[in-house]
Amino acid sequence: MGITRSSVSRLRAGSAVAAAAVIVLSAAAGAPAFAAPSGQAASADGPGEPSAGVRSSAVSANGPAQVPPGISRLAQGPGHDIAITIDDGPDPRWTPQVLEVLRENHVKATFCMIGTRAQQYPDLVRSVAAEGHSLCDHSVDHDVTMDHKPVAYQRQQILDAKSMIERAVPGVAVRYYRAPGGAFTPDSRAIAAGSGMRPLGWSVDPKDWSRPGLPAIVAAVEGNLPAQPTVLFHDGGGDRSETVAALKEYLPWLTAQGYTFTFPKLTTP
Repeated sequence: MGITRSSVSRLRAGSAVAAAAVIVLSAAAGAPAFAAPSGQAASADGPGEPSAGVRSSAVSANGPAQVPPGISRLAQGPGHDIAITIDDGPDPRWTPQVLEVLRENHVKATFCMIGTRAQQYPDLVRSVAAEGHSLCDHSVDHDVTMDHKPVAYQRQQILDAKSMIERAVPGVAVRYYRAPGGAFTPDSRAIAAGSGMRPLGWSVDPKDWSRPGLPAIVAAVEGNLPAQPTVLFHDGGGDRSETVAALKEYLPWLTAQGYTFTFPKLTTP
């Protein structure tokens, strides 16, 4: 098949986005004041991670580093650290329950919010931010096929969702972008990084979204913890009673194991 005028336009658009990721410095790249400092090598972000050709230097006295377009799958460190991430909310029934469990266990988590849900429930967004949790853009409406859509559509899904979250909490940084279902593309990663958000994956998925039962969720997490894990949970998208129950059991177990709760990595040396 020959190259059409529309395909050339898409290629140019994608190249422009990638170039923007190289030159845009994000004021949001520094870690929150209550997070552990980042200090791992770039290769620690996960085996087999695709490269977008953008290198990032560490945060220095001269200001924040560029946000890397590589997918972050590790908790900030160094140390015996773990990052808890909560997806698909906010939800008026389950988000307050998740917040209560986190509060009782003195845990700060990262909430990956769907833009339309944040727009519908701004008070919940404010509650999450007020308790010191980190915010993550999870697209406008959780389209798991967006990696097969045009770059312009991906950009709209990412940037509009970021704006929806920010309108609920003016002045609070949205530090991460997580693609629905992990459906990242080089373009979407570059768009997120260029707007100051680290592309965020995970290293442990207990599949709580499928409601496999409390024992299965807990066993999946306790039996599969790599170094500095980022663990995926959900507060939206359906009945999350099993997730709440799992967090009640799992978080004290992690504390007993000596884990420190922190946020996912933002930058690489």
